[in-house]
Amino acid sequence: MERDKARTRMHEAAALWSAGQVTAAELVNVACELLVAGFDELNLATLASVHARHADEEVPELLEAAPKDVGLSHYPRGSHAGQEAAVTIMASRVLAGLLSPLDLAVWAHSIIGHDKLPVAERLVELDDVYDTLEYTDMTEQDVNDEILVEARRIVGMSGATAHFA
Repeated sequence: MERDKARTRMHEAAALWSAGQVTAAELVNVACELLVAGFDELNLATLASVHARHADEEVPELLEAAPKDVGLSHYPRGSHAGQEAAVTIMASRVLAGLLSPLDLAVWAHSIIGHDKLPVAERLVELDDVYDTLEYTDMTEQDVNDEILVEARRIVGMSGATAHFA
């Protein structure tokens, strides 16, 4: 695996872990991928050496230093910064065709919720629109198009190197 791809995978996994969408054991696996890609920092190696059965207990304390070793930001569990990064990742997946607009809206509603994270609020509202389409003059495609516009806005706000420390 190439170094940039491995770093991106760590950024995504750490952000999604912060939002409760990736397990600690998955973070250990991504740390192993970084080692295979040629990163050899001590904190990263320590994270990669955690046994999957102990990951939930050990990974949180190791996770602050390991991403920083490879020039990435750290996102504490449940932090707004981590949730914002997770929303950006999920929005970019929609733009890449890896996730449907509906799935992004449902994800934002179920993981973030109403009035919790300004960057995700419009996505959460659009999920509500899906539930009430028969009472509006909008079609499902209209809502999908609005979600795509919102996904572009979110990804555009993040900047290409926002996750690098």
